[in-house]
Amino acid sequence: MVLSFYWYPKCGTCKKAKKWLDDNDVPYTSIHIVDETPAKEVLLDLIDKSGLPAKKFFNTSGKKYRELNMKDKIKDASKVEMAEFLASDGMLIKRPIATDGTNVLVGFNEDTYKEMWLK
Repeated sequence: MVLSFYWYPKCGTCKKAKKWLDDNDVPYTSIHIVDETPAKEVLLDLIDKSGLPAKKFFNTSGKKYRELNMKDKIKDASKVEMAEFLASDGMLIKRPIATDGTNVLVGFNEDTYKEMWLK
């Protein structure tokens, strides 16, 4: 199993998650979420596999989210519309995202990472 690890190198939470993966010898491929923003189809797949509502994929504390007034834009948006918004700018996406192709975790919680990736 090799994870796809979507991250932003300046993000503190991403750094913590990356350090945890390194410290626990979990193999991963890192993907810069801004330079290589996932396409709408990839995001839809991640949303479906995560079991989370699409709204949970938004970086609601981010500057870009506020600047673009995303709160109002996504209020009544469909999952596809939300994926289109997310694909338009990597800074809108909550990070990190880690997936093994079946399971998807958004954000970083050490206990959840242990449960999911240390099998």
